[in-house]
Amino acid sequence: MTPPPGWYRDPSAPHQERWWDGTAWTEHRRAPEPVGYGPAVGQAPQTGQPPTPMYQPVQPGQAATVPLSSGGAPGGPGGGGRGKAVALTAAAAVLVAAIVTGVFVLGEDDGGSPRTQTPPVTATATDPAPVSDPPSPSPTASAPSADDPALVEDQLNGVTFPLPDGWVRPKYVAEDDVMMTTDGTYDCPADGSVCRHGLVVSRTVTANAESSPKVLAQQDIEDAADDAYDRDLIGNKSFGGIESHEEVASGPVAVAGRAGYYVRWRVKTAKGPGGYVQSMVFPSTVGTESPILVRYVFDAGEDGPPLADMDTITKGIRPIGDADTGGGVGSGIGPTD
Repeated sequence: MTPPPGWYRDPSAPHQERWWDGTAWTEHRRAPEPVGYGPAVGQAPQTGQPPTPMYQPVQPGQAATVPLSSGGAPGGPGGGGRGKAVALTAAAAVLVAAIVTGVFVLGEDDGGSPRTQTPPVTATATDPAPVSDPPSPSPTASAPSADDPALVEDQLNGVTFPLPDGWVRPKYVAEDDVMMTTDGTYDCPADGSVCRHGLVVSRTVTANAESSPKVLAQQDIEDAADDAYDRDLIGNKSFGGIESHEEVASGPVAVAGRAGYYVRWRVKTAKGPGGYVQSMVFPSTVGTESPILVRYVFDAGEDGPPLADMDTITKGIRPIGDADTGGGVGSGIGPTD
């Protein structure tokens, strides 16, 4: 007597199941399903479609049989007592493997360290959409909120910068503390590398024990000029070097509700129109209140951004989450020394 139609262990591949139609094996195969749930026998797979998931119940105390020859019926003769022993042993091993697989699979990643993998889950029409964690914010310039698309956040220093017309968030910029640049690039006048007509940099002063905004701004302005118009990060002289400079403005400034100081130079270069650089320092409103250094680099000439943008940006700097606390050039708040 042959077994009724149903899913049984594939005699040619015991790690999977195969459909027995009551007379012969068909070509329908599937991975073993967990035992103990739902009907298994009497539901034949549809031709040309993958078999419908079914489960073969195993009653307590009943051992599942495993065929020993690829041509015989499931549960058929397999060589006397030894065949039965092998069948029972194989059934127990398969059952244990199915239970363990249903809980977790322990493997190794590419580096050879252990990792735990959860079994795949098939989504259904009633499953909720997957939710992923939001990406961690960048410590420097980040995308603004949808409520105010004209702002750039410096999360490290706890302030926001306004984006005047003609300015954009940094793209393809090597320095990670650049807050904004003018839109577009041009060939530098001396060596043909790529230059921008303007940029604004924000960084925390940590390598200097000095805390006075005035002293820090006065100390930084020469380095700001050299970095902008003398030699770039890789030693190129994009403007042929600096020929001269003069201080055109300096004084106290209120930034984000804090008393700061700024120094502005006009720089003349060997090639090109030169430009303006400004170093501005004010205390942070977050953490240890370390001084914040903001550098402005504006090309001179008709292609450079208007100098008024320096004051516009300075007045628009705000503590993150505080739209009312501002400042401006010439507005002193307390002592600056």
